[in-house]
Amino acid sequence: MSMDDAFNTFIAESRDLLQQMEDALLRLEQADDDPETINAIFRAAHTIKGSAGLFGLDHVVKFTHAAESVLDRVRGGALSIDGELAALLLESCDHIGVLVDQVAEGSEADASVQELGDVLAQRLGGYMGDSPADLPDDVTSGPANAPAGTSGGGVIAGHWHISLRFSPDAIRNGMDPASFLRYLSGLGRIVRIVTLTDRIPAAEEMDPECCYLGFEIAFESQEDQDEIESVFEFVREDCVLHILPPHSSVDEYAALLGELPEEAAQIGEVLVRCGTLTPAELEGVLAAGADEEPLPPSAVDLPPAAAVPASTAATRSQSGGRGRAGEAGFIRVDAGKLDQLINLVGELIIAAAGANLSAKNSGVTEMIEDTANVSLLVEEVRDSALNLRMVQIGATFSRFNRVVRDVSKELGKDIRLQISGAETELDKTVVEKIGDPLTHLVRNSMDHGIEAAETRIARGKPAHGTMSLHAYHESGSIVIEVADDGGGLDRDRILQKAIERGLVKPDQQLSDNEIYNLIFEPGFSTADAVSNLSGRGVGMDVVRRNIQALRGSVDLESVPGCGTTVRVRLPLTLAIIDGFQVGVGDWAYVVPLEMVVECLELTKQEQESASGNCINLRGEVLPYVRLRDQFAVSGGPGQRESIVVVSYAGTKVGLVVDRLIGESQVVIKPLGKLFDRVRGIGGFSILGSGEVALIMDVGGLVRQLTGGGVEAPGQLTAVG
Repeated sequence: MSMDDAFNTFIAESRDLLQQMEDALLRLEQADDDPETINAIFRAAHTIKGSAGLFGLDHVVKFTHAAESVLDRVRGGALSIDGELAALLLESCDHIGVLVDQVAEGSEADASVQELGDVLAQRLGGYMGDSPADLPDDVTSGPANAPAGTSGGGVIAGHWHISLRFSPDAIRNGMDPASFLRYLSGLGRIVRIVTLTDRIPAAEEMDPECCYLGFEIAFESQEDQDEIESVFEFVREDCVLHILPPHSSVDEYAALLGELPEEAAQIGEVLVRCGTLTPAELEGVLAAGADEEPLPPSAVDLPPAAAVPASTAATRSQSGGRGRAGEAGFIRVDAGKLDQLINLVGELIIAAAGANLSAKNSGVTEMIEDTANVSLLVEEVRDSALNLRMVQIGATFSRFNRVVRDVSKELGKDIRLQISGAETELDKTVVEKIGDPLTHLVRNSMDHGIEAAETRIARGKPAHGTMSLHAYHESGSIVIEVADDGGGLDRDRILQKAIERGLVKPDQQLSDNEIYNLIFEPGFSTADAVSNLSGRGVGMDVVRRNIQALRGSVDLESVPGCGTTVRVRLPLTLAIIDGFQVGVGDWAYVVPLEMVVECLELTKQEQESASGNCINLRGEVLPYVRLRDQFAVSGGPGQRESIVVVSYAGTKVGLVVDRLIGESQVVIKPLGKLFDRVRGIGGFSILGSGEVALIMDVGGLVRQLTGGGVEAPGQLTAVG
């Protein structure tokens, strides 16, 4: 791993750890102190501080240490987390996030950030009691405080001893040995260090990119072994590391001498020079190791980093090993590389479709079979690649714990969040872009929807309000519901405002659902006063526009006195789908296959018996639309027409087409800005023949035919 890779890993892991800290602090604020949760928060801060120290980010280390010290007192039972302390730790978590973001951008903290950090550090210091350097009893009474140079009972007293051998590739891989030593000195005092130069070759044979150095270090620290090991986390694969704690036995030192690549007597003299051993103690160590069978050369050759003494390995398995085990089944992949893979798979699908078409036109049976097999494999590759981009929405939902907490305090309301369906998966691109619209919906519901405690009690409701986030799959889409148990929307007031603004005519007949959805019109607001959260009439139209840009839709339901539910429907992926091709005139259209229910022939008898644009489908009224009329396709219909029955949000409609072409894999390509206002089309795809097929906006069709919106007849919902 290069230093740049290590730095990028530090940034990504720090952000993950900060999110974990925030989630854990929010849990503690709502419940009694949980030791495991407190330990998790402490470990997160501890890891960020340690990693920041490795890269010389002293300002991050300094501030994180202040928060870590308070958390250490909480962990030791000296402090209890109450609402005030939880709020301070959340602010500190936010500040660390700002510092990490600035480091990632390569910028330095400005004066306002530094001033805020100083204020927060001072407030944290107020929780440290009489001595800011207070440490838990189990640390201050540890062996590191034992007087150096004493021994007895086969135990050698003194300092920690660290044997460090860097591999030849350490520098080539971007690791600076001096940086690790500098960070080590921040955890204690390097009493003495001896640099080993035996591996340095003659000048003419030296490689400037190779590291030939080793170090024997006498180290004084009150930290535990796991903390000292964490200094070398990023160089584990490029070094051999041995750590012996104070009060290690003669046998442990003898084992150390046997595991190091140098001669025992030679390295023993180095330990004496370090001050780790006295000459008399060295004689005892050499005598203890004289009868032991020497290790084979393969066990001590550099650069392998597997030779770790039992004392070190035990500690790692109990602490640091937890993270390693958890990461064993996962690797971090750059999002750009993943997007590139999806793009290449899309091009592969188009090329495979072209090969299939050529094979069918050739009439060669063997070629047709071969291309069919290739298509099956391409489909499996597509599914695997798309699965790589599928993530659970729970991570997005969990962030709203903080939003609800902060906004409820700002509003002076007691509001609680309920989350369900967090395991529902969708494309990472959709997850990244849906966060802001959901945030606005949640904040708007808390501000306008949920009443004050006095009003709720008067209406026979609990004093606390409830926000709900729920996600589930439906007909090839993901549905996200944002619901509140507030007072609901005022139908008459919304209609009055809409008439005043000229959005609807005074004599226009609208359903309740159409009236409620007027709040998504640009600039619409019923608020009497402007607040920090809402009331300016800017936002709900942006929410709808952003959701439509994801090929989704948004609508709401409201029950007066009971609450409001906003329902967002989104495609599972924005990249590649299974489609059903239909033809109208010379044009090809694609309908998402998950929305296709069945296909029927539209007979002359059914056309003659149809009432308006509806037919009787086994006792069910089915509205339909002719795509030829909808898109003004020239020419007349063929002798035979078909109806493709599609379902969206539990509602069925029919699409009348000239011919049914069949299923195919479809690579979705967005329309350019020139076509932003084209209605009824969600994108386009390139067929194997090289022709363009337009992808239908089924949601818009359903809303038009069922009166689910206030759009004029003949118009379909715009799709970005």
